[in-house]
Amino acid sequence: MDMHDFDPASVTANWGFPTSVKVGPGRLAELPEICRELGFERPLLVTDPGVKALPMIGETMDALKAAGIETALFADIQGDPTGADVETGVNVFREGQHDSVIAFGGGSALDAAKALALMVGQERPIWDFEDVGDNWKRAHADAIAPCIAIPTTAGTGSEVGRASVIRNEETHRKMIIFHPRMLPQAVILDPETTVGLPPQITAATGMDAFSHCFEAWCAPGFHPMADGIALEGLRLISNALPRAYDDGSDIEARTWMLAAASMGSTAFQKGLGAVHAISHPVGAIYHTHHGLTNAVMLPYVMRFNHAAIADRMVPVAQALGLLDTSYDAVFEWVLRFRERLGIPNTLADLGVDANRADEIGRLGEIDPPAASNPVPVKAADLAGVFTNAVEGRL
Repeated sequence: MDMHDFDPASVTANWGFPTSVKVGPGRLAELPEICRELGFERPLLVTDPGVKALPMIGETMDALKAAGIETALFADIQGDPTGADVETGVNVFREGQHDSVIAFGGGSALDAAKALALMVGQERPIWDFEDVGDNWKRAHADAIAPCIAIPTTAGTGSEVGRASVIRNEETHRKMIIFHPRMLPQAVILDPETTVGLPPQITAATGMDAFSHCFEAWCAPGFHPMADGIALEGLRLISNALPRAYDDGSDIEARTWMLAAASMGSTAFQKGLGAVHAISHPVGAIYHTHHGLTNAVMLPYVMRFNHAAIADRMVPVAQALGLLDTSYDAVFEWVLRFRERLGIPNTLADLGVDANRADEIGRLGEIDPPAASNPVPVKAADLAGVFTNAVEGRL
């Protein structure tokens, strides 16, 4: 579609699934009204230093103030938020006597904000709420602060998720912190907040969303709703991501990508797999960008899972618009798509070496996504796939 033919009304909507989602250009302006509807009187707006410097944050703070909503700003979080970052934010929340959280930014900011909202009323350490078994039942549910989420990247889909990925600096683990009430009460998907995203970050975050949809589709188990959402997410990304990569001001493509990112997060309630089980420890140890690490890892894990996922590739190929619906056709498409978006081929290209392969494997095996990989995996398997990705063995 030519931009001159684009009608913003065609991508403006209100969704109630998986939570209340306001979609469309310019809808960030509705934030004060949403705060009033939800009873937010003293929210803490949580973002990262990069987003804090953008004009839209100052404009948003001014709009909230003009609406009589007393709002403070917290932006002291890292690219991969740590337990210490969350603890600092909790102290700011308590000292300011805030009653709610506005999560504003990329996946790291959203994850930190949601974890902060969980922890403001808890006495246990954050690691006690790792997404294992019924750990979430340890939390004081009524003390979790309500949250509004506004993503500025189209990748993690954290805005519609019930968990946060938080880095434990002592154990070098990225841990998934979960509680059902971490799901934001309202989400704003405004593509205008993403137009300034550089092409390489657009590609890396977009491939994060792609990996969510792909791994969710391949995960074992019965979840037709997740499967349908995952396939449509793959279709949207295959069309929209190259457009957003080429032209950051393509509002329609940016809208589709925001939708697809939320869809990926919704779909992976079914499960993920070895892409994430490896990417989490790689990111924790080597500080690589999560979406970019997923993008590099995907074909190596596809190779490992070949026997278990080959029969699942027909609908994927159809969603991607391929006439050849074989596993090989999908695999080659993924390689071409990565190349089209400037994604490196190996982890070595990201500055990662194979010296800590055993540690990566050990940490990957206990990472929750490993449990839903289509092929059962142990530490040695994950270490082998990791080493292949470092050395480029496909």
